[in-house]
Amino acid sequence: MTADRFEECAELLERSKQYRVLRKLPDTNCYNPPPKEMPQVGVYVDIETTGLNPGVDKIIELAMVSFEFLSDGRIFRILDRYDAFNDPGFDLPEGIVKLTGITDEMVRGQSIDVEHIRSILDKTVVVIAHNATFDRVFLESFFPEFETKAWACSMKDIPWAEEGFEGTKLEYLAWRCGFFFEGHHAITDCAAGIHLLSKTLPKSGDPALKRMLDSARQKEYRIWAEGSPYEAKDVLKSRGYRWNSGENRQPRSWYNDIPSERLKEEIIFLQTQIYGSEVELRVDVITAFNRYSSRVTGP
Repeated sequence: MTADRFEECAELLERSKQYRVLRKLPDTNCYNPPPKEMPQVGVYVDIETTGLNPGVDKIIELAMVSFEFLSDGRIFRILDRYDAFNDPGFDLPEGIVKLTGITDEMVRGQSIDVEHIRSILDKTVVVIAHNATFDRVFLESFFPEFETKAWACSMKDIPWAEEGFEGTKLEYLAWRCGFFFEGHHAITDCAAGIHLLSKTLPKSGDPALKRMLDSARQKEYRIWAEGSPYEAKDVLKSRGYRWNSGENRQPRSWYNDIPSERLKEEIIFLQTQIYGSEVELRVDVITAFNRYSSRVTGP
C-alpha cells in the first residue's frame, strides 16, 4: 500500500468515530506558508542530565530546535536543529542509563558547542521547554546566556486541565493530540514539543502556542508571608500558599504567586487576617525573564 492509501484508511477510521488514529510525529521543516509580517524566532530545548540537582549533576545531552512564529500562534519554518552529547567526567548512574538510553560510550569525549548555542540564542526571543523549571535552572548553571532570555513552559503555561486533558506529560499530550513519538531522545522531544504547540486546543479553539505565549507574558507577584503565626498555616494553605523550606536561598516561609489584579487584595488579606497589622511584606515580581529560574525557584 502507498502512503496516500494508508492515509485514506486512517481518515476512514477517524470518520467512523469508533477508532482513534495516532500518526507518527512528522519530520517537517515547515508548518505554514511564509507570513507577510516578519516572524519572530523561538527555540525549543530539552536536556538529559545525570540527576536532578544542578549543583552536583551535569548535562549529558542538549537539543535545541529553533523555529519561526507569530504571536497569533502560527508556526512557520524550522530554522536550526542542534543535538549534542556532553561528557560529565564520570560514569553515568545506572538509573540514568536505563531511563535515557544514553551510555558512557555515547558521551565519552563529547562536548557542547558553546558558540553554536550563542548563535542560536542571538536570534531567539523566547526559550521553550516542557517543564521549564528543570531545564532553565540547569541550562543557566552551565550557559549564562540563557539568563537574559524570556522563557515559556509548554507544560505549565497552557491550562491543559481546562482544555480537557488529564495529565501534562509530553507523551500523553501528544497521544491526546493524535500523534506519537519515541521519547527520551532530546531532539525528538523538541520536535514533539513544537508539533504539540502547532495544534489547536479542543475547548477554547486557541492555538496552543498562542495560549502559552499569552500566559508567559503575564506578570505575577510572589508574596511572602514571612513570620506568619503557626496557627495560620491551614488558612494560608487553603488559600493556595505553599511552604518553602529555605534550602534554596529563598525565605523559609509560606508564599503564593498571584496575578497583578489581586496583589492589593492579597496584601490587605494578610495584614488584616493573618498579621493583624500593616506589616511590610516581601513581594517579588515574576516575569518571563525570571520565571522558572533559580532566581525565583532556587536551585
